[in-house]
Amino acid sequence: MRYILILILLMSGMASAFGAQVALIIDDIGYRPTDKAVLSLPAGVTLSVLPHTPIGAELAKQAHAKGHEIMLHLPMQALNGKKLGPGGLTNQMDEVKIKQEISSALASIPYVKGANNHMGSLLTQIEQPMNWVMEALKQHQLYFVDSVTTKYTRAGKQADVIGVPLLTRQLFLDNDTREAALEKQFNRMIAKAHQLGHLVAIAHPHPDTIAYLRANLSRLEQEGISLVPASSLLPYELARKQGISPEIPL
Repeated sequence: MRYILILILLMSGMASAFGAQVALIIDDIGYRPTDKAVLSLPAGVTLSVLPHTPIGAELAKQAHAKGHEIMLHLPMQALNGKKLGPGGLTNQMDEVKIKQEISSALASIPYVKGANNHMGSLLTQIEQPMNWVMEALKQHQLYFVDSVTTKYTRAGKQADVIGVPLLTRQLFLDNDTREAALEKQFNRMIAKAHQLGHLVAIAHPHPDTIAYLRANLSRLEQEGISLVPASSLLPYELARKQGISPEIPL
């Protein structure tokens, strides 16, 4: 109970000081030389890097030095059968293999604080593999962001069962990278952040996306919204699970 009270006070102070908060995660990083453009974004942007990729490790080092929070973008089996690449997790793997793959993936990317799923519309629906994934993440003291690539995901449920700190993606910014579509989603992100108090959004290192974000992320501050690392939102999720809903002055 004492910890919960301290948490409420901390969160209330954060809310008063910063208002609404957005965690923007850029994932799918590690294969293309153009991915290095993410280093031009503000340090508040969280970067999720694919394992065993040509530039993933070096980019993670450079991003960490610039103040970015680093996540592991874990490839997981999709319903469309799309190729996963190295480090991919499938429903054909047993517990030992899944945990070995996660340990190897983590060894390939430095400074990782959390993980989210890359694809995974099939695997995240299956309880047992998700249980093994969460056990591995807990062993490495990492949080998990459910990318919600299927409405039937069980990843969040299993994270709760195992005790892995959890966030859930609430908005995809760039399923369409045309400027008008990016502007529409960016405005939705602002509106939902004000409505909810805090928001997790995911985007990708498409050149059009990065150019748009460079030009527009400053609008968040103008709106009274803080851009924060993903882990900064974990206390809010913990409070929600405790049945606590601290008011956030907006």
